[in-house]
Parts: sequence; C-alpha cells; structure tokens
Amino acid sequence: MQDWSGCAAIVTGGASGLGAATARRLAEGGLKVTLFDRDVEKAASHASAIGGAYAEVDVSDPASVAAGLDAAVADFGVPRVLVNCAGIGGAAKTVSRGAAHDPALFERTIRVNLIGSFNCASQVAARMAAADPVDGDSARGVIVNTASVAAFDGQVGQLAYAASKGGIVSMTLPMARDLADKGIRVCTIAPGLFLTPLLEELPDEVQTSLGAQVPFPSRLGDPAEYAELVAQITQNPMLNGEVIRLDGAIRMAPR
Repeated sequence: MQDWSGCAAIVTGGASGLGAATARRLAEGGLKVTLFDRDVEKAASHASAIGGAYAEVDVSDPASVAAGLDAAVADFGVPRVLVNCAGIGGAAKTVSRGAAHDPALFERTIRVNLIGSFNCASQVAARMAAADPVDGDSARGVIVNTASVAAFDGQVGQLAYAASKGGIVSMTLPMARDLADKGIRVCTIAPGLFLTPLLEELPDEVQTSLGAQVPFPSRLGDPAEYAELVAQITQNPMLNGEVIRLDGAIRMAPR
C-alpha cells in the first residue's frame, strides 16, 4: 500500500459536495490539502475546518490554474495527490421547440468539466514528474478524475454533460500511459446518483424517488463513500488507468 500521509494534495471543487468530502477524507489521512474553488467563502471555511488551504481558481482558465498551483506549492510543497471534482451541470436537448442546442452552453460545459480536468491534471503532473519519488515503486503521485455514469448512460437533455464526462473517461487510459514512466497513476471515478448540493435542493420526496432507482443500496450515494474510494485508489499501487463506476448498479433510463 502507498502511504501519502504528510504529502500535499489538491482537490478541485473542494468547497462542497464530492470535493468537500474528499478533502476532509484526505486530511484525515494525514495529507495537507489545498482546495481549488471559485466560491472563496465556502473554500476558506472548509479549508479552516480541515486544517488545509485554499485558492480561488477557475479550472477552465490555464493561467488561473497555474496561479493556484503556485500558491499550493508555496503552502505545502509539490502535490502528490490531485482529485478533480470541479464541474457544472446544465440541461438542454440537441433540438428543443425547434431551436438548436445553445453552443455557448455546450462549450462552457466542455471547458469546465473536460478541459478544466485536463488543465489541472497536466499542470500538476508536470510538478509531480519533476519531484523525487516517494517509495520503492518510484511513485511520484496519483491523479483521480471525476466522470459520471452519464458518460455511459446519458439521459435526454444531458448532451453537453455526457460529452464532457465521456471525454474524461476516454482521457484516463492514455493519460495513465503517458505518465507511467514518471511514476504517476491516473484513475477515474464515475459516480451515479449522489447527494450533492444540486440534489439537496430537491424536495425530500424527489430525493427518495431518485434513490429508489438504485438497485442496491436503494438510496442516494453519500459523498463520504466517493471520498473513501478516492482514498483507496491513492493507497493501492495497482489501480491505474481504470474507470470505476460507483453507482449501486444503476443504469440510467433515457429520461
């Protein structure tokens, strides 16, 4: 097992939802965590709660990512773990009421979800690759990206979102192969229905109905369960180049 305790980590979208749970879990494991988020108030509060740091970062902007990475390195050193949780939703059909899908919405979703994950992964990987190995396997770091079951089971209205998450899935293996000789592992988690801030805004009866669609356990996922899988990926040196569905065996219906 690989032990990253005492090392630095970055979690994008770390102020809430899956990212906040992941940041807390990594901090509990002894890592020094920097949160990248656009919500400075929430990021500052959560960073304080877990003994970490934060930086205001727009993951879709390479310059913003570079500035955040410089700040993270100044605080805690070269990150050895990166978890990409930052992302946006948005629903629109290819054609709706005679109008074509808004290209700006499509581009924005791809830019934040897919290009944002790439920006962070590529820049952090460059820092990891230049650092010394930390164990006998010559390991230098671990990158965990976040896709979605929508990458495989995209529903009506999820065109942009599914495309962005499908890109993350397809990026996983070549990125792992690119970085193998540098001692950097790459995996992706594809979560199903989780109780994130978006779903928390729905009425309780709607949350219950959504959870009932999950074969077992028949409930919405807890962000702590996502965070625990992240921890397991970081610790298991043979997990590399893999996309892992975390979904209670759900397969999404068309709508």
